[in-house]
Amino acid sequence: MPKRLIVCLTGMPGAGKSSVASFLEEKGFSVVTMGDVIREEAGRQGLEPTDINLGKMMLKLRQDLGPGAVGQIVLQKLAREEGSNSNNAVVIDGIRSIAEVEILKKAGHVRLLAIHASQDTRLKHLRERGRADAPSDGDEFTGRDKRELSVGVSEAIALANEMISNNDLTLEQLKQRAYDIVKEWLEEIK
Repeated sequence: MPKRLIVCLTGMPGAGKSSVASFLEEKGFSVVTMGDVIREEAGRQGLEPTDINLGKMMLKLRQDLGPGAVGQIVLQKLAREEGSNSNNAVVIDGIRSIAEVEILKKAGHVRLLAIHASQDTRLKHLRERGRADAPSDGDEFTGRDKRELSVGVSEAIALANEMISNNDLTLEQLKQRAYDIVKEWLEEIK
């Protein structure tokens, strides 16, 4: 059986990870979004999906189950879907720590792609996408960044196999650069 490619996307909130994930999904990849895992857990516990609640849920999961907690939940999800999904390439959108990457290595050939953008660019992206957890002001945005950094996202970005700077790219350029990188990774594991 060929080894599955697991493309892990990391970066600060609003950098462009979800745009890349959506494009790769159009290209036939399965996508698992780490934030959705947190939102599902919050929903199970009857919490509204606000930035504050989701942030507390993310930290609580990591406190209770360790720094790779969300990765462990994703690993279980991948195992459940393996029989029903013949796709051998998957994208994990929203890696926050190297501990998560290490756990996902149990399921396949992991490559980490960091998407980087300035604070101004990211805040603009977050406001434009219109989700319930979009920051309402600069303080909330800064607090979210600090929370992300506290769980290790900076280490994941620093240790990425590749990085794309998304400050001056069009959406099409971002998608094409990411796809070119992922195509190379697919070739590597063949």
